[in-house]
Amino acid sequence: MQLLHINLGKVRPLRVGERKLMSAIGKTPVPGPVSVGPLGLAGDEQADLSVHGGLDKAVYAFPLEHLAYWQQQRMAHGVSLFEETLLPGFVGENLSLTGLREDAVYIGDRLHFADCVLRVTQPREPCGKFNAVMGYAQAARDMVQSGRCGFYLAVESPGVLHPGEPFELVAGSRQVSIAQALAFKRHKHLR
Repeated sequence: MQLLHINLGKVRPLRVGERKLMSAIGKTPVPGPVSVGPLGLAGDEQADLSVHGGLDKAVYAFPLEHLAYWQQQRMAHGVSLFEETLLPGFVGENLSLTGLREDAVYIGDRLHFADCVLRVTQPREPCGKFNAVMGYAQAARDMVQSGRCGFYLAVESPGVLHPGEPFELVAGSRQVSIAQALAFKRHKHLR
């Protein structure tokens, strides 16, 4: 398992349908190292603290392997006519990881990096801003149905992260995986 990219973003206007909203969903890779404090990565911003950020959603991690799926979805919905490569940070993630997917990570698991520890708290639940970035109206629904959502992390031990560094997954109680938590939320919304 490896942290390939650290992505940061600033709050800026985003067009969602006819409305213009403020958002920091647009993240771009930085060379690092990046300091990690209780509320997230130094230099990263969130526009709507009611749904992003805070102690339990300080950092958003996303399996980089999912970008190919999202590229296909955009092509299937006519957003992209060419095979464009989606870049790290495209879905708004702070950490682009490899080797750790939603069915293998559980709420309460810890990601041990060389200089900090992050604890898995919950799956990402997408909003209309995700639809706007993806370019089609059903993107949030597709994220929930596909389970390709990534997960939020709390900062258990602040420190510094480096792009390219490996990390170790230390199991928590292993009661509910991120995939199971998202499936539960999906089922609850369908009622």
